Amino acid sequence: MFRIKICGITSVDDAQSVVRAGADAVGLNFYPQSPRCVTPEQARRIIDALPGDMVKVGLFVNAEVRHVLTTFDRLRLDLIQLHGDEPPEYLGGLGGRPVMRAFRVGRQGLGSVDEYLRRCDHLGCLPRLALFDAHVAGQYGGTGETTDWAALKEYADSAEIPPLVLAGGLTAANVADAIHHVHPVAVDTSSGVESSAGKKSAAAVAQFVDAARQALDRLGPCSDI
Repeated sequence: MFRIKICGITSVDDAQSVVRAGADAVGLNFYPQSPRCVTPEQARRIIDALPGDMVKVGLFVNAEVRHVLTTFDRLRLDLIQLHGDEPPEYLGGLGGRPVMRAFRVGRQGLGSVDEYLRRCDHLGCLPRLALFDAHVAGQYGGTGETTDWAALKEYADSAEIPPLVLAGGLTAANVADAIHHVHPVAVDTSSGVESSAGKKSAAAVAQFVDAARQALDRLGPCSDI
């Protein structure tokens, strides 16, 4: 589905910088408490400025299912990113729409993730992708903190689970090392390419995409996800 995603896009100018850099996915944040939150109207203007093959991801945190479905359908998004405390049953209410479930990795490790995914499998609503971010108390993402790469390597090596998307403190300076250690199918960054919260640096985006693309290419081709 994608290999390099730039999340938290808030303007047409930033979206166009992402396109020029060669990323293949953008994230539109609909969480009202985030400094990167956009309204559906803002999101529509951004989407209209994107090429048709750009993957458009809507990020939601503990939102009502009806709001998620309405936003996804009206904006013709490609993927729902759940970044809150949504239980497995919540995914079952999304009507089969593709989901990337975010997990915040802390001291508890991946045990709770395994349990969550087993429950999803039992309910027939496994997410298409699993994104891993750093755990910061009271925060739902965009913190700039680095995820525990060593803990994720074991997950990435498993073949019978949703493919791993790596997030959490990724920048142009560390993304190649992160990819080398974790072997994700894709990477995702937001604050790591910003000049200020919600404002992307075109230069930082270009540097990140170039470094990530080279490192992902060294892993070899990726199957369609």
